[in-house]
Amino acid sequence: MADYAHPDVLVSTDWVNQNRGDTDNIRIVESNEDVLLYKQGHIPGAVEIDWINDLNHPVVRDYIEGQDFANLCSRHGIGNDTTVVFYGDKNNWWACYAFWIFLLNGHDVSKLKIMNGGSAKWKADGKPVTSDVPSYGEKPYTPGEKNPAIRAFIEDALEQSKAGKPLVDVRSPAEFSGERTHMPEYPQEGVLRGGHIPGAVNCPWARAVAEDGTFKSREELEAIYQGELGLKPGDDVVAYCRIGERSSHTWFVLTYLLGYDNVRNYDGSWTEYGNKVGVPIEKTYEPA
Repeated sequence: MADYAHPDVLVSTDWVNQNRGDTDNIRIVESNEDVLLYKQGHIPGAVEIDWINDLNHPVVRDYIEGQDFANLCSRHGIGNDTTVVFYGDKNNWWACYAFWIFLLNGHDVSKLKIMNGGSAKWKADGKPVTSDVPSYGEKPYTPGEKNPAIRAFIEDALEQSKAGKPLVDVRSPAEFSGERTHMPEYPQEGVLRGGHIPGAVNCPWARAVAEDGTFKSREELEAIYQGELGLKPGDDVVAYCRIGERSSHTWFVLTYLLGYDNVRNYDGSWTEYGNKVGVPIEKTYEPA
């Protein structure tokens, strides 16, 4: 992992297994799409942070912040100086999403890490799992300064499109073309129009992942994002998907593995853009 731009942000399953007992300084966090997985078996000592019930505001279409975020951390025994290691299903979709929200809320990036390969790699490596739910004493947590530079809103996406700056749509080709408004095997979430933001290029998030669930090498990633897409490390890049989870994965790859300095995740993504009245949409799918 030493060839990545910021190798310290990734840890191996071996590192986690060796350090998981240091519960005073390290908190392992499992964050999944499938809410049943944690109960079926997780890393011993890991806590669960659910992307819907824990990270999203219960009323406003937004994330928790301020004291609400501080309370979430505190009840899991996470202090401002706690190193938080995220992992989960879907090759770390939701782990990267949780990482992004923690950084958005001002947690020190040097204290945030992703376990390379996620749950699948942990189990494939024969590491221990348990159904026991740990209990940690609360730690004081002071809300940090928000980090708005990593987030894009619909106005930013529109400006990006008008200016001809890089927009990376990380959804499936069928979603990008407008053939589908959602991922295969997933329910339609009420989006009224299919297609993509004008000027966007399609690069499905999963292209960054190797067969074992770990991230591809820096050389392989550069071949995709720089060789094929033509991106450059100094570019102002906005990534988006359906609700911001897949694009947080690509945001992580571009920012921490390739060292891009100015990448934003448009978390409103297509569920917002595809329902917005009057915005321009490109659609390449034509029914036979």
